[in-house]
Amino acid sequence: MGLAMASAAVEAGAERIQIWGPFESSVSELQRTRESPRLPGWSIPERIELDHDPSVFAQGTILVNAIPTQFMRSVWSRIAPFAPAEAAIISTAKGLEIGSGARPSEILLESLENPTVCALSGPTIAAELIRKLPALMVAASSSIAVATRARQTFSTRSLRIYESDDLVGVELAGAVKNVIALAAGICDGLELGSNAKSALLARGLAEMTRFGLAHGARSDTFFGVAGVGDLATTCFSPEGRNRSCGEAIARGSSLAAYLEAQHCVVEGVPTVESVRRAAGKFGLDMPITEMVGRIIFDGLDPWKAIEELMSRPSGGEGLSVT
Repeated sequence: MGLAMASAAVEAGAERIQIWGPFESSVSELQRTRESPRLPGWSIPERIELDHDPSVFAQGTILVNAIPTQFMRSVWSRIAPFAPAEAAIISTAKGLEIGSGARPSEILLESLENPTVCALSGPTIAAELIRKLPALMVAASSSIAVATRARQTFSTRSLRIYESDDLVGVELAGAVKNVIALAAGICDGLELGSNAKSALLARGLAEMTRFGLAHGARSDTFFGVAGVGDLATTCFSPEGRNRSCGEAIARGSSLAAYLEAQHCVVEGVPTVESVRRAAGKFGLDMPITEMVGRIIFDGLDPWKAIEELMSRPSGGEGLSVT
């Protein structure tokens, strides 16, 4: 995603773009080949500079965080001494930190001195972005000026960006939709059909919204680009990492074996426990999230989980917090 957003910034007319990577060997390989193994057939534009020295951050006016949530705190501890106090921090990370349950913006606020943070989120598969296929995102910040700056920096002919002041809602939507995507993958692995998967998305959206409302987010955020938009892409795209993980588990793969074979982070897995813990704290009914957690961590048979979900008492359809 860092490369995809850098490419958008090039097209939008940014004067200088530098990408920093925490692993020197990976950065050296990108410098040598100008190609990413995760974006086959695409060459990194020459205007994008690649570096492993964190001192490059001292020159930035906009810093983009594309580090997966679970690694943000340790990586930003290395970056923080070089980050200019006046720089805007724009984050594309989606997830909740294990243990603390912190959102990406909260991790940044704890890692830096009074940063101005903006979440940039939406249904954005990197491979489609670099092919310049039409896409939408939302830039959310408590500072509308920073949200506007993010929109202006990354908007292109193929990437349209909206603005929002619901930072909490946008980040929680991006986190919880990954949990629902794991469930969608389980549906695919069990070959439950379109009816079941569509119903799952509808009730998954209800859980996302319920979770967000309990944390002070606005319900309309979950019915927008960062909510239902991102949820649909993550649950239906063959490239969706969380969906693919759920499918593999339903087909008999162990979680450990699947994660070891991947060359990317499956954010929904660590996020499940954070969401379950928070749901318990707020007394929220989140049956899909609960079943995903039991399947992944407790070894519950997926068919048994489906049986339990289908046998729950039914009544009025709603999105109430409790």
